[in-house]
Amino acid sequence: MGQLDYYKIGQRIRQVRKTKGWSQGILAGKCGISTSYMGHIERGTRVMSMDTFAAVCKELGTKADELLWGIPQPGEASLREMWNRTKSGEGMDHYTAYMKIMKSVAEIMSEA
Repeated sequence: MGQLDYYKIGQRIRQVRKTKGWSQGILAGKCGISTSYMGHIERGTRVMSMDTFAAVCKELGTKADELLWGIPQPGEASLREMWNRTKSGEGMDHYTAYMKIMKSVAEIMSEA
């Protein structure tokens, strides 16, 4: 592993936050910090504590590796949910679900 790049970590946090449709204020409130401090974290101008980092990971529903190093790791729960949707007849068939899962695995392997 290399040295931590706080700017990139902040950009990853911003990207996940925006994907959820949350403002900085919403995420900051969920994490128990000020909106101003969240802005600094996202710009990489302040280093957050482990407690704050753990809160950010929890609230965003991301793994630490994804935010620290940019390694996307679909959680077991999301893969199970994807697979279970095929069993219930929602959305995609087994083949489509299998292909999505395998593409996720291939992305992880190519970035490692």
